Amino acid sequence: GMFFGRGVADDKDEGVIHLVILLRMKAEGYIPERDIIVALTTDEEGGPDNGVVWLLENRRDLVDAEYVINEGGGGVVENGRRMSNAVQASEKVYLNLQFEATNPGGHSSVPVPDNAIYHLAEALSKLSAHKFPARLNEVTTAYFSRTADLVDAETGAAMRAFVANPADRAAEAIVSRNPANNSRLRTTCVATMLSGGHAANALPQRARANVNCRTLPDDTPANVIATLERVINNPKVSITQVAEVTPSPPSPLTPALFAAIEAVTEELWPGIPVVPTMSTGATDGLYFRNAGIPVYGVSGLFYENANAHGMNEQISSQAFYEGLEFLYRLVKRLTGTGVS
Repeated sequence: GMFFGRGVADDKDEGVIHLVILLRMKAEGYIPERDIIVALTTDEEGGPDNGVVWLLENRRDLVDAEYVINEGGGGVVENGRRMSNAVQASEKVYLNLQFEATNPGGHSSVPVPDNAIYHLAEALSKLSAHKFPARLNEVTTAYFSRTADLVDAETGAAMRAFVANPADRAAEAIVSRNPANNSRLRTTCVATMLSGGHAANALPQRARANVNCRTLPDDTPANVIATLERVINNPKVSITQVAEVTPSPPSPLTPALFAAIEAVTEELWPGIPVVPTMSTGATDGLYFRNAGIPVYGVSGLFYENANAHGMNEQISSQAFYEGLEFLYRLVKRLTGTGVS
């Protein structure tokens, strides 16, 4: 009753589903009223040959579309119970910063207060205590409004209160207890790698840390760096951007598209709400968004504990075949023929 293997959940399941939909439609003699384009691409996780980038740069004619149905959303399951069908309409932006302190160094037998490792450690301690301000956009407003009915009473009330008044700090604190919801509320930055010193008997001449930030779509690297410089308040620690970032403007919550997703969801799982969401991680949908093509992560795949990126990824066969049926009906509905 299970599929096991590297990538079965992220994202070979959806690649197979989209191909099977085409085969099924071909066998039925189905003629859509608009083009259906399937693009199975490589190196989403930041490799040098990202397939979406290549398509947009070299074969834009093949992928010009009104919108893209992508991974990134899907069914939310808690303790074996279906909670909602999430649609990813936005995602945070990936930004790496380098914190660095340098020093002339010297012999470790003659220590001085001016120590590169100490300066860096103090800066990281201040970073760990800092929270960027919380704010909402169209997608997260819809997410918290609809999720409020699916969580415990205290958290649900806090979500409604924060949507009604984003200045409500008490409500924000309750919503932020959940790490994923905290990340949806604000830009986050966290230390992920550390190096320093060059010898066990020498004062460190250099100490560095990589700080990985996931910024809200409307935030900028310049604003993040300026904020952290104020927080750290130490001229001996420099903050530099490691690489250029690719912005990811949110996709509009198009009523006709969401009506189709809601209709098919109700057909298969009556009473399960459709919830727009902003991913805390990143997908290659951001390249389509930057090219002016809206992207929506939606799959109808309900599973939990998939162990994504592990060698033993797993999804149930029931979830797979239900997701296939969901996307088949959705594609038919969106290409001109509803499914009774």
